[in-house]
Amino acid sequence: AGNPWATVLEGRPGFLSSPDAKALRISALPGPGDPAGPALKLGSAVGLLGIEPHTRRRNRLNGSVTAVDGTGFLVGVDQAFGNCPQYIQTRTLSFAHQPGQPTVAAAEHGEALDDAARTMIASADTFFIASYVDIGDSTAGRGVDVSHRGGKPGFIRIDGDVLTIPDFAGNLHFNTLGNLLLNPRAGLTFVDFNNGDVLQLTGSTELVLEGDEVAAFQGAERLWRLRLEQFVRRRGALALRGKFGEYSPNSMLTGTWAEAEG
Repeated sequence: AGNPWATVLEGRPGFLSSPDAKALRISALPGPGDPAGPALKLGSAVGLLGIEPHTRRRNRLNGSVTAVDGTGFLVGVDQAFGNCPQYIQTRTLSFAHQPGQPTVAAAEHGEALDDAARTMIASADTFFIASYVDIGDSTAGRGVDVSHRGGKPGFIRIDGDVLTIPDFAGNLHFNTLGNLLLNPRAGLTFVDFNNGDVLQLTGSTELVLEGDEVAAFQGAERLWRLRLEQFVRRRGALALRGKFGEYSPNSMLTGTWAEAEG
């Protein structure tokens, strides 16, 4: 329906494989109730992010789905590139149970943030953002991207159903911001690494390139907002757990909001 969604796929080491330099096999599928699931079909444009919290290594990949079966899917690679390790908080990962087991709890849906969602966002030091643009008049030229954002807990400001996020100096590719400039929509995913809960949001966005609001957050070069339209919460959706290690050195600049003048 034109709404971008970000999600998280998990598996034991080896669930990703590359049969050749232009293909990536992912032996995992979105779980029950995952809003990204229905869109994952033959020909769909996808953006992927592989991230290692314990090493702060990350790689991006964009392409399209070339095959889907009952255990996973194959992506034809259009672009693949590494990213700098900035703002990645280190975690040691483990599994609480075998990954891929369906959760018992039904997915929860809403159009306004509830207290549980606000608490999860307020305590987050990591989230993932999906965005896309259509080149031309059809979806055949669609380019999809997913990226990581990080900071100390509290770096996301919550005003009702509007989230305001500072944007810091990065790799200067501007993949996400370029997409939001042309197509102001985004999907955000938050993970609770203590219990495996996943919170997925989608909505419209706005860029704030200058002004007192930008100056109110130390180190921010600009801001962007998400105005929530839908959320999906899947409790215990992931077997993945993460034991916190340390904040990225860059996160020393991503602390708290100050009161903007005026």
